[in-house]
Parts: sequence; structure tokens; C-alpha cells
Amino acid sequence: METLSALVSSVNGIVWGPLMLLLILGTGVFLTLGLKLMPLRKLGYGFRMLWQGRRGTGKGEISPFNALMTSLSATIGTGNIAGVGTAIALGGPGAVFWMWCTALVGMATKYAEAVLAVKYREVDEQGNHVGGPMYYIKNGLGEHWTWLGTAFAIFGAIAGFGIGNMVQANSVADAVSTNLGFDKLVVGIVMAVLVFLVLIGGIRRIAQVAGKLVPMMALAYLAGGLLVILANITELPAALGLIVSQAFTSTAATGGFAGSAVMVAIQMGVARGIFSNEAGLGSAPIAHAAAKTDDPVRQGSIAMLGTFIDTLVLCTITALVIVMTGEWSSGAQGAALSSAAFAAGLPGVGEWVVTFGLMIFAFTTIIGWSVYGERCVEYLFGVKAILPFRILWVVAIPLGATVKLAFVWLLADTLNALMAIPNLIALVLLGPVVFRLTLNCFDREA
Repeated sequence: METLSALVSSVNGIVWGPLMLLLILGTGVFLTLGLKLMPLRKLGYGFRMLWQGRRGTGKGEISPFNALMTSLSATIGTGNIAGVGTAIALGGPGAVFWMWCTALVGMATKYAEAVLAVKYREVDEQGNHVGGPMYYIKNGLGEHWTWLGTAFAIFGAIAGFGIGNMVQANSVADAVSTNLGFDKLVVGIVMAVLVFLVLIGGIRRIAQVAGKLVPMMALAYLAGGLLVILANITELPAALGLIVSQAFTSTAATGGFAGSAVMVAIQMGVARGIFSNEAGLGSAPIAHAAAKTDDPVRQGSIAMLGTFIDTLVLCTITALVIVMTGEWSSGAQGAALSSAAFAAGLPGVGEWVVTFGLMIFAFTTIIGWSVYGERCVEYLFGVKAILPFRILWVVAIPLGATVKLAFVWLLADTLNALMAIPNLIALVLLGPVVFRLTLNCFDREA
């Protein structure tokens, strides 16, 4: 096992190295420029389409609004709490600036993914609309590229059990065991039952649950963070100044913080930003492909809001709380750092905001990623594989809640990067299709 772990670790260092981060950022910049900054210019348009898309008027299974909530259910999770804490703990406050930059170009990436997902989606044997990178690779690039779509589906199906299931279950079990004293196995079994009750209803029920849980918990977490910020409002200018200045200068060692070079700040900010909002990984378009819409551009405009909400809003709230309370230099990492910062900002209440936020976010991530894994398995083996997949998905939850997951986390992180490579290749090659559809749409509406 040690040899295997060392091998995967070596591969992980390569696939998440500077070249990979450059590929993800480069694709985002290419799409942003090709779209003439449309995702930034049309942010208000995206929110109008989201409001109008509460029901949906085209072909599909779920409303455009719930398609976004389903994708957000998978992205809003440990990345917003633990991921931000890890980025700051290792890269210093400057990592937040690079997280923002990643999100700004990531909006174009997420937009393009959803546009292509709707344009090239198919209807399966059960009458459901299915799509995502494997379908827009096959239908958009042609049969000579089908192997690339198959590679994405394989990586996605396996990666989901780690990053979208066992890691999330472990985070919840650890938090509940530490703060409430419940046995981890009991927590895992309860979660498995709740997830099973959602999964048996298919994507429609998953979307309905996500449509209620995600906005409720996101608003509650946002409110808790804003209370901390308002209570320490005099520290806000200094915190923002620290984030910007240390994005370009090395962070000196202070308190429990060991210091950080600029390159580490960039790498941690980009990597954790991508981990949180998943722009470029190819996961979110799988959910958007099921939206009730006949307009790929409108759905893309809604999809890009996922990156905005996840990183530029929720991750920023976590980051500001950590920096403004001064806990960033304490030496704590991950969720422990976020929890300590909220506790310092809202004594007696703050740590519970993080605890319950982590529980709900992780639960919604599990049900959201079940959609992604299910669609990948269906692409590989057909609809007959859906039921066995759901059974395995539920069984993996109590397992993840009770075992040490260092290797599982490492493997899932590596497979996530391997998912991104086929998707990014397709986005670059199909970029002109996205540009043409976007231009035609806004010309019609002008």
C-alpha cells in the first residue's frame, strides 16, 4: 500500500502541478477573451435568467434553477470551509486573491461547459436528457474522439466515490463525533439512509432537495459570516489590503504560520479555487444537461453563476472571517481554522455555524455527485448500471465515515485532475461553437 500511495502521490504532483494549473487558467482566459468578457458583462443577465428559470419551458427533467442548485449542491461543500482554510494556512492571505482570479476566468469555463452540455445532450432509454463532457466530446468532436469521452467517464465514475462521497461522509462523521459525541458508524448509517431516500427518486428528487437545502444553508452560512465581518468591520480594509499585497510578496512567518512564497500562494489559491467551484473539471454540465430549456446560452448564463456564488461569495466570506479575526496565523489548518475563526468572531455560536454548515454542505455534495457518477456509469454501461451504482454509492457512505481516508483523498484528487484534462481539451476545440452560439443569441435579443 505504501508503494501504491507513493506512486499515486507522484502522479498527483504532476497532474496538479504548474502545467495543469496553467492549462485550467489558460482555458479560462481563452474562453473569457473569446466571449469578449461576456460572463462578466452579462452577470445581471444571468441572474435574470435564473429568476425566470424557476420552472423551465423546454425539454428536460428539472428546472434551470434546480439544475444550478444541483450543481451547487456538489460544489458547495468542504471546499468552501476546509479548502479555504487550507489555502490560507499554506499559502497565506495572498492565496485568496488568486482564488478570486481563478473564479473570474472560471465563470467563462463553467458557461462554456453548460452551453455545450445542452447543445450536444441526448435522450436515454428511460427518456431522460443526459449530457456532459463525454457527450459533447462524442457528438461535438466526432467518433475519432470518443475514447477521450470514455476516459472522462471512467475517471469521473471512480473519482466520485472519493471526493463526492467517502471524503464528505468522513468530514461529517468527524464533525458530529467531535462536537456531539455520536459514534461515527451511526452517523454514517443515518447519512446513508437519508441519501438512499433521495436517490430512489432519481434526478428529479435530487434537484428538488437541492433546490431547497442549498439556498437555505448558503444563506444561513452567508448570514453568519456577515455577522462576523460586521462585528469586526474596522478590520475589513486592512484584511483586503493584506490579501492583495501578499498575493505579490512573500508572506513572513508569524505566530503559528510558517511563511509562504508567492508561488505557493498562487498554487494554493488556484488549486483550492478549482477544488471548490469545479470550473474545468466537467462535473457541473452533467447536471445542467437535464435542465428544461431549449436555449444553451441561457442555461450557460445560469451555470456561470455557480462559480460566482461558490467562490466569489461563499469562499470570500470564509476567507475574510479567517483573515479579519487574525486566526490565519494561528497554525491551524482546514476546517479547524475556519471553525476557530468563526468561534473568535461569534463566541459560542460561530463554531456551530461551521459545524452545521459542513454537515449540510457535505450531505448535498454527496447527493449532487451521485448524479455525476450515475451519468458517467450510464454512459459506459447503459441504464442497467444505474441501480447497482446507487447501491454501491449508498454502501460507500458508512465506509467512508469510519475509515482513514488519506489514500482515498489522494486518489480522488488525482482522478479529479484526470477528469479535467479531456474536458479542457474539448472546451478549447469546441470554443468556436460556444462563441458562435453566444453571438447569435445576443444578436437575436439585441
